[in-house]
Amino acid sequence: MSFFSSRRERRLWLALAIVLAAIYATMAHAPAIAAFLRERNSLTATMFLLFLVSLVVISILFVSRRPGRAEIAAGAGILIVYLMAWLRIGVATPEERTHLFEYSLVAALVHEALLERRENGRHVPAPAILALIISILLGWLDEGMQSLLPGRVYDIMDVAFNALAATMIIGARCLLAFLRRRVQARRDGV
Repeated sequence: MSFFSSRRERRLWLALAIVLAAIYATMAHAPAIAAFLRERNSLTATMFLLFLVSLVVISILFVSRRPGRAEIAAGAGILIVYLMAWLRIGVATPEERTHLFEYSLVAALVHEALLERRENGRHVPAPAILALIISILLGWLDEGMQSLLPGRVYDIMDVAFNALAATMIIGARCLLAFLRRRVQARRDGV
């Protein structure tokens, strides 16, 4: 029996590994990249664009069917919450704000992989909570690795940003799943 429950689960874990490799591989160069963009007055715009692109990617990756009005309304509300979080994190530099989209994508991939695994008959207790724990640990690992690099430091606020991003996306995904079930129950007359 294969470790993975399906090809889709394997692809999700592979996508997660690629995302993490990109995050971890660029952490040593992040200050130089940020300085380069800051000198050209394009750091904030670039970070905001990456943030929006990641939200679109997350939406495309995880919407398996045409959403209804309730889901679209909830999705718009979630997008507004993300944008407000992005704009209102006053203590964060644009570089620190990247945690919102990096670890949202990480958490969404972990959550989806665990849901896929459970749907294919494997035992996965509380996928949302397990995805949150895994995502927070991966974010914590990120900070631990940074503490080993010259010019980088361990920052508990970054761990908090990673946890916030993971909590927001998993909460949003659970809300959308709840709405789907509720709308389907109404259609079925339950």
